[in-house]
Amino acid sequence: MIRDLAKVLGPAHRGALRTYLAWLAAYAVLQGASMTLLVPVLDALLRGETGEALRWIAAMAVVTAATCVARYVQAMKGFGLSLVTLGTLHERLGDHVARLPLGWFSSETTGRLSRSATGGVQTVASVTAHLLEPVVSGVLTPATIAVALFFLDWRLGLTVLACVPLIALTHRWSAVAVGRGEEHSDAAATTAASRVVEFARNQQTLRAFGRAGGGYQPLEKAIAAQRTVGGRWLAEIFPKILAGGLVVQLAFAALITVGVLLAVGDAVEPVRLVALLALIARFTGPLSEAAARAGALRMAANDLRRIAGILAEEPLPEPAASRPLTAPGEIEFDGVGFGYRAAEPVLRDVSFRVPARTMTAVVGPSGAGKTTLTRLIARFFDTGSGTVRVGGTDVRELRGDDLMAQLALVFQDVYLFDDTLEANIRAGRPDATEEEVREAARLAGVDEIVARLPHGWATRVGEGGMSLSGGERQRVSVARAVLKRAPIVLLDEATAALDPENERYVQHALHTLMEHSTLFVIAHKLPTVVAADQILVLHDGHVAESGTHEELLAADGRYTAFWNERRRGEGWRLVPTAAEGTRGDRP
Repeated sequence: MIRDLAKVLGPAHRGALRTYLAWLAAYAVLQGASMTLLVPVLDALLRGETGEALRWIAAMAVVTAATCVARYVQAMKGFGLSLVTLGTLHERLGDHVARLPLGWFSSETTGRLSRSATGGVQTVASVTAHLLEPVVSGVLTPATIAVALFFLDWRLGLTVLACVPLIALTHRWSAVAVGRGEEHSDAAATTAASRVVEFARNQQTLRAFGRAGGGYQPLEKAIAAQRTVGGRWLAEIFPKILAGGLVVQLAFAALITVGVLLAVGDAVEPVRLVALLALIARFTGPLSEAAARAGALRMAANDLRRIAGILAEEPLPEPAASRPLTAPGEIEFDGVGFGYRAAEPVLRDVSFRVPARTMTAVVGPSGAGKTTLTRLIARFFDTGSGTVRVGGTDVRELRGDDLMAQLALVFQDVYLFDDTLEANIRAGRPDATEEEVREAARLAGVDEIVARLPHGWATRVGEGGMSLSGGERQRVSVARAVLKRAPIVLLDEATAALDPENERYVQHALHTLMEHSTLFVIAHKLPTVVAADQILVLHDGHVAESGTHEELLAADGRYTAFWNERRRGEGWRLVPTAAEGTRGDRP
């Protein structure tokens, strides 16, 4: 756990952590020493030797004063580290996550990140402020007393030594059970939280099918699973925690029994036994406190491990400085192979070149690897083999900021920030002038949206752009790309689900982008495909065909089959009839 704590605090604060631990250990040992001095003090007082008692009291006062100083220093340093955690850990997580490959992000990892950045940070901050001190003191203080008992009465010392393994094993048994149960409980809580968010975000769909009021089975199952896991966890750890406290009390009883037997057998004076029993009582107190806090510390250790795991995620390697671009606006794949983790390869020996300021359309069946091409261009992942070049330079030889400066991304699933329309467009180029923002909005048809909104440009679009339709969100996304004026624009099915009006605006903006940018388009709409300077037909992870529309039709291959299928699909429409109502027909 200490190693994870050092990783979470970072190199800048590891020295402070070592200093805190040293003061904490000193406090625990001094506390045990001050308690040990009770024995000669009480022994002298009970024998009526006042002078000797005063000398021992003076010594105990010095050690107690040192204990108080050590306690104050370790507490302040512990609180200081907690404040450091609260003040810097969110920033460190944010800085680190910003350097991770975009392919790292998924619903699972972002859910874990969210939980770690909220409750996890608070728990980690409590480690040095509240949890570590009683557990460390609960181990080192009794250990100091146990060592002293060997010098005061070796028989009691042996009794303590015999009890230590049983106490340690029982405490570890209960702490491991608490930690393991917390992991299962945390996983169930994460799943339930995800289902709650899913239930809230999909109210429109659920209500459309009458499912909002009748219960949402995935959410109900997740909550039931969370309740079951929580109940099982409590049932499992309750007897173990009780066993930990019981073992400490049994050890106390064993020490008293041995002491009484020694007194009865005249092996120790009754007066000295009273002093030793007072010390034995102080031996079990910290152990009980440690037993009570060990479970909480183990749960905090789980949070520490999860946060340390996020910080240990390796970002994609970047050069200290980007290599210069030799062919601005050009895209090239050279023998690229790629697969997602342990899955089957998605791309196999893919090679093609996209000249600058041209439009390339990629077509192919679902699962052929079309979206993977755009992800590799943007370096969401590194290739398994081969090279992806942007501007004539290997993307691995470009810094992340320099690579993204070459690209503008327009995907089908658009996310808008909970801010104004203007702020969402300005995200494409924050330093753009007001005139440039307005012109980009006009080209993408956003000015027409602005005219209909109650507060115009100052209208907030809501989280994810929920106050706008899907087509309107897509227009805002295209306006961002127009404003950015990047040399390369990647469009992943940007017009696939648009109505005719929104598609018209988006197509107009795309023609504007073609004047100064290279367009790499994953397309299903026939007008977009036909307008391309080059068409790539992707099939089973490789480029099956490439060429212009006319060339591919003449080849009578997979593209021709794709074209004929789309023509047949777009030829169908719904028409009403008097006898049948609405039926499918051909024009």
